[in-house]
Amino acid sequence: MSGSTSRLQAIAAVTNYKPTTPALNFADTSPSDVFGVNVFSLSVMKERLPKEIFKSVKATIETGSKLDPSVADVVAAAMKDWAIAKGATHYAHIFHPLTGLTAEKHDSFLAPDGAGGAIMEFSGKALIQGEPDASSFPSGGIRVTFEARGYTAWDVTSPAYILENPNGTTLCIPTAFVSWTGEALDKKTPLLRSMQALNKQSQRVLKIFGHRDIAMVTATAGAEQEYFLIDRNFFFARPDLLNAGRTLFGAKPPKGQEFEDQYFGAIPERVLACMLEVERELYKLGVPVKTRHNEVAPSQYEIAPIFENANIATDHQQLVMLTLKRVANKYGLECLLHEKPFAGVNGSGKHLNFSLGNSTQGNLLDPGSTPHQNMQFLVFCAAVIRAVHKFSPLLRAVVASASNDHRLGANEAPPAIISIFLGDQLTDVFEQIKGGAAKSSKTGGIMHLGADTLPPLPKDAGDRNRTSPFAFTGNRFEYRAVASNQSIGGPLVALNAIVADSLDYVATALEQATGGDSAKLPQAVQNVLKDIIDKHGAVIFNGDGYSEAWHQEAEKRGLPNLKTSVDALPYLSKPDVVEVFEKFGVLSKREVESREAIYLEQYCKAVNVESLLVIEMSKTVIFPAAIRYQSELAVTCANLKAVGYQFDTNTLDKVTELVKNLQDSTAALENARSAFHSHSVLDEAKHYCNTILPAMLEVRKYADELELMVADDLWPLPTYQEMLFIK
Repeated sequence: MSGSTSRLQAIAAVTNYKPTTPALNFADTSPSDVFGVNVFSLSVMKERLPKEIFKSVKATIETGSKLDPSVADVVAAAMKDWAIAKGATHYAHIFHPLTGLTAEKHDSFLAPDGAGGAIMEFSGKALIQGEPDASSFPSGGIRVTFEARGYTAWDVTSPAYILENPNGTTLCIPTAFVSWTGEALDKKTPLLRSMQALNKQSQRVLKIFGHRDIAMVTATAGAEQEYFLIDRNFFFARPDLLNAGRTLFGAKPPKGQEFEDQYFGAIPERVLACMLEVERELYKLGVPVKTRHNEVAPSQYEIAPIFENANIATDHQQLVMLTLKRVANKYGLECLLHEKPFAGVNGSGKHLNFSLGNSTQGNLLDPGSTPHQNMQFLVFCAAVIRAVHKFSPLLRAVVASASNDHRLGANEAPPAIISIFLGDQLTDVFEQIKGGAAKSSKTGGIMHLGADTLPPLPKDAGDRNRTSPFAFTGNRFEYRAVASNQSIGGPLVALNAIVADSLDYVATALEQATGGDSAKLPQAVQNVLKDIIDKHGAVIFNGDGYSEAWHQEAEKRGLPNLKTSVDALPYLSKPDVVEVFEKFGVLSKREVESREAIYLEQYCKAVNVESLLVIEMSKTVIFPAAIRYQSELAVTCANLKAVGYQFDTNTLDKVTELVKNLQDSTAALENARSAFHSHSVLDEAKHYCNTILPAMLEVRKYADELELMVADDLWPLPTYQEMLFIK
């Protein structure tokens, strides 16, 4: 029998890899010289815009004041000249539809001059508003297919930038995307609305504490991006990776991550070269990436930025994902952003670090050295605690997807139970508040390492907890359940809205209790904090989120445990969620319900594609390899019997049994797909979750057993061992 050549060719190509592009000369230009060079930033605008125009645009960006439409023509002309000087021939309105991906429509600056030539033009009208076809983007019933009109609206608060290509450049303009009826069809529109609501309620609280001339309060975010890099030869030899982003088959390799030798290990040379170029490209776009390292699983890595305004951080996070995939290809690598591309090793998340603050009061979630005395911090922290407890199903729903379900709840990611880790210091402070009043704060002290050559280290007042989905980490909260391949816009919309709701609750209570008398403020704050901790303290948990004991305890505390997306997504349209979104003008009831429908439909589509792939690969890839090996074994057995050898047929019997089970389970999956019909997208999603996914796992079970038995030269698919360890 002939062996499988595609897999062997892929291995040969990987092991003989040589760079196809010349190395970058990083010594030519320092990172500080490169940073933001392709961004139409405030400093660029200051140079190119008339003083009054610049002042107007700057006010909109920094204070949230209304955009003056009259500035658009001047800004557009300056933006066009700047872009053309950098080689641009086209501009593109960039937006983030509810697919979660980045969308763009390109238009040329070129226009006929009426005399046989052409001129380069770009009007304020073209800058402010574009009109892409909205019919093929998901709308959740807001728009029917034949109603195609949609608009992009210039987001002046997120700077335009130049995207480079070997054959030219494009001016990219961040925009919001709405329907003809003005309803949000994207991630950005509700994000900007939610940030406006958060600012308004934060300002109320800060005024109660006696602050005047308060700068605009913004949510800030920094998303740690985890991802896998594998050689593209392996990627193209795996139909499941190519079409679904994850392996639907694959036996556990002899070595996985159990030695813990990958985490923070030396970065492989080709991977590091790719990382360096990714960072260089992101620097040009003004993305402040800070950290890179090996992650826990083999071939898994992480890139993390510094905190930014949440809206800009969301746009930059999309650029990070696009840049990772684009640059990886130059190095013969494929960047996998699926949450669980390989079973049995850690998946990838996107830890969303969240805080809020402004230029006058600083970070409002910074406790200082004596948090028990920092009333303002305690109020903002308590508001977050109340928000997370009251709306924990919403926070679970906004990270729900078919892909993230494979990661959440395992011992590599936070459980589906939303709880808050505060650490020893803050937990103690809030316990004191619950008992009457906070009078002290635990200190970290100094850690002496036992060697005179090593310096004494200041010790934090509390440890970290990687099993918590929502953990306080010094001066911010880290939401660790966000999916690797999703936009952070959705989770930020939810966080901003529910924190705004809690700040509204706190501000109202303090205003009523003090009547403007600052002398009454300390007792009023104590009463509000105690009320919040008494009612919402159940969400605070500092222990092991992976333990079964916590799951039982969480149930006693009344904390929801929404294990799957199908369990979680219906909470998007619950009355309390709709009420909070409508109250602060973030999303209308219709917009909220549309998102639930879209995300359920996306869940169904994802599992549908995977189930079709399982059937196809089982029949056309795995079954043929198995019966070839079965045939070889049968021929060998027949030959031995012919010459009189005594032998057993255990291997042939086992392979025959597995082949039959593979065929039967594949047929069962096909029947499960065809036997169900429903007009309800929720019922369809439940069927995919409760029936189709288990049926797919049944097929995989027999296929993976066959992989461990079929002769290596006959097995057609690159194995986990090869994909994860051959660099």
